[in-house]
Amino acid sequence: MNTKRKKLYEGKAKILYEGPEPGTLIQYFKDDATAFNAQKKATLEGKGVINNRISEFIMSRLNSIGVTNHFIKRLNLREQLIREVEIIPLEVVCRNIVAGSLATRLGQEEGTPLPRSIIEFYYKKDELNDPMVTEEHITAFNWATTQELDDILAMTVRVNDYLSGMFGAVGITLVDFKIEFGRVWENDFARVILADEISPDSCRLWDSTTGEKLDKDRFRRDLGDVIESYTEVARRLGIMKDMPTVIQGGLH
Repeated sequence: MNTKRKKLYEGKAKILYEGPEPGTLIQYFKDDATAFNAQKKATLEGKGVINNRISEFIMSRLNSIGVTNHFIKRLNLREQLIREVEIIPLEVVCRNIVAGSLATRLGQEEGTPLPRSIIEFYYKKDELNDPMVTEEHITAFNWATTQELDDILAMTVRVNDYLSGMFGAVGITLVDFKIEFGRVWENDFARVILADEISPDSCRLWDSTTGEKLDKDRFRRDLGDVIESYTEVARRLGIMKDMPTVIQGGLH
């Protein structure tokens, strides 16, 4: 990693650097793991490498079915070249099964299938613990327009349909996931595209037969080896490649 290049942003799991061309960024995947708004922290060696590879795999396939996103290409084990976007300050959560905060917030039993998918919006603001907001809040505070929200909802449904089928084919149930969106400007016209990442950090993934959790809940709930589970997701998707070397130690 070139430490001389300009760092533009550092989040809990990724760093964004200035890209080689105007309108591009380099997205670096860290090994840091956080939960409960960063109250719980750890470093899990190899997590960034696995998430980089899984997110590349998913974003590439979404691009191929017309879900436009910021991914351009993977550069190395930990980095991707991406399009620069103006991030919309919303976390969009799509739920297929009751789990996590939905279970605790509404007193519902975890694991209960939902009659239809539920899409929720959360305002991206760590100091406020990312509060849940409605479409009325979003348009009132001008975080996104009504048309942008329509586009976000339509893309989220497509992502859910595609990922549910993709994971289902390898014996994994997509319980829920979090995605983010950004604007790209073409002259005076802004278009919304998918951004950030899609990985076991941002999805709840359960083994379809045993119900074993293969995602970040293993870290949140102290359920055992997180890297082993992330690696299992990569293995089932057929994208192991360098993974065994990474897990054994030492590639950064």
